[in-house]
Amino acid sequence: MKPFDWKAGYPSRRSPLFARNIVSTSHPLAAQAGLAVLQAGGNAVDAAIATAACMTLVEPCSNGLGSDAFCILWDGRRLHGLNASGPAPAAWTPGFFAGGATLPMRGWGSVTVPGAVGGWAALSERFGKLPFAELMQPAIAIAERGYAVPPVVQGKWVMAAELGELTSQPGFAQAFLPRGRAPRVGELFRFPDAARSLRLIAESRGEAFYRGEIAHAMAHFARDTGGALTEADLAAYRPEWVTPLAKDFAGHTLHEIPPNGQGIAAQMALGLLEHWDVADHAVDGPEAQHLMIEAMKLAFADVYRYVAEPAAMPVSPSQLLAPDYLAERAKLIDPMRAQVFGAGNPVKGGTIYLTAADESGMMVSFIQSNYMGFGSGLVLPGYGVSLQNRGHCFTLEGGHPNQVAPGKRPFHTIIPGFLARDGAPVMSFGVMGGNMQPQGHLQTLVRMLKYDQNPQAACDAPRWRFNEGLSINVEPHMPAATVAALQALGHQIGDIHDSYQDFGAGQFIWRLGDPGVEGYVAASDPRRDGAAVGW
Repeated sequence: MKPFDWKAGYPSRRSPLFARNIVSTSHPLAAQAGLAVLQAGGNAVDAAIATAACMTLVEPCSNGLGSDAFCILWDGRRLHGLNASGPAPAAWTPGFFAGGATLPMRGWGSVTVPGAVGGWAALSERFGKLPFAELMQPAIAIAERGYAVPPVVQGKWVMAAELGELTSQPGFAQAFLPRGRAPRVGELFRFPDAARSLRLIAESRGEAFYRGEIAHAMAHFARDTGGALTEADLAAYRPEWVTPLAKDFAGHTLHEIPPNGQGIAAQMALGLLEHWDVADHAVDGPEAQHLMIEAMKLAFADVYRYVAEPAAMPVSPSQLLAPDYLAERAKLIDPMRAQVFGAGNPVKGGTIYLTAADESGMMVSFIQSNYMGFGSGLVLPGYGVSLQNRGHCFTLEGGHPNQVAPGKRPFHTIIPGFLARDGAPVMSFGVMGGNMQPQGHLQTLVRMLKYDQNPQAACDAPRWRFNEGLSINVEPHMPAATVAALQALGHQIGDIHDSYQDFGAGQFIWRLGDPGVEGYVAASDPRRDGAAVGW
């Protein structure tokens, strides 16, 4: 086990949790549902599925039954990856969006095939212990009886209710503004339409969503309200099992889902940072923070230029992660000034996250999202399926790897993370929040692996967020001297006005040793309403 500093930390509402079986996510009811599944004889995969289903209800500002999802899991012997993101409808040729500069942010022009439910079913079929229908029961109960809305979720809900681009979408107000407004803190929210869908999903192991009653209703809804999504688009969908990418850093190996996701950005940034002695500087000082910011910017420059559906990428992930290439790119970092970086040439050389682990050694890193808060804003009447807007991540730029095309998956921001050492599992983790996700992976891993901060301290610590150019945001508890020094280096620090993404929110489960004897330690981000729970 790594010798963490258990005394050091930051002001926080959270303490590390030690247990042999753990679930950690951003809402306590969902975490407790996963824990109950573990206590009923389920494994970490069963717990993750039950938790994910509950999260569609208790944090609807971040995800729903119409989400996409990704997962990395250690089954006790080896690592597996699952890409449960969906493709564009068959009608989405570049000409379909002629006259537009970008794809729509809301409405049917932003909706790709939702993959999360298919991901739940695939995980259950391959790795689950309990019957799939049992895993949906906690979510069904919450949807029917309702729950008291917590403060962080309520704040994001209120802000969404002020956006006409959301409230004008078919089904949104009926589903999420039942009193003509967002719920108040502590007010009961019920979602019986979602309970109907969850029952159908439970009875059919997800088939109703893609090739049954829900799919039929969704396709009719699209036809009636101007969408291109069809029953054929839904029926053709299957999640994809993938091999996670690997990148060494500080004696450990960071695993991420390969493109079409942006997890490779965190791996590239860590690869760049290996060429600088970041640990020679104070953990919260400007020198260390500047090096991390510049490494992240260099990684994003390449990711935004090259990462897309793998078949459309002009370079491979292995080329982007090549040590010689990253070494050359690392030389561009100037420790004395902030810079704007362009892409290199490697050919020369609103989301929820949850994690669960059980005493058998199984560890699950799972993330699902509607994107940009409530996603497209579309909610299937009578079924409570709120649809993601991942299609907005496509580009209309001709020849770009991420140009929209029929049946193609868009560039994706949601990324589960997994840390290993010498081929053995160490930590399942994730940090939700748009392009903050790889930035959160970078910052928390550097704190744990280079500065020996324990997972909760690394989670509580002040974060920065790179936007574009020289623009960054920093959290209020970042030391004032560090903020001033970063500004002197040329970083442009502005106020943040993004309630959906802000500085992300993480969940972490670190393996202490033999799970049946020593177990795990978990951390849950104080920036959300959640908790790590265990037994």
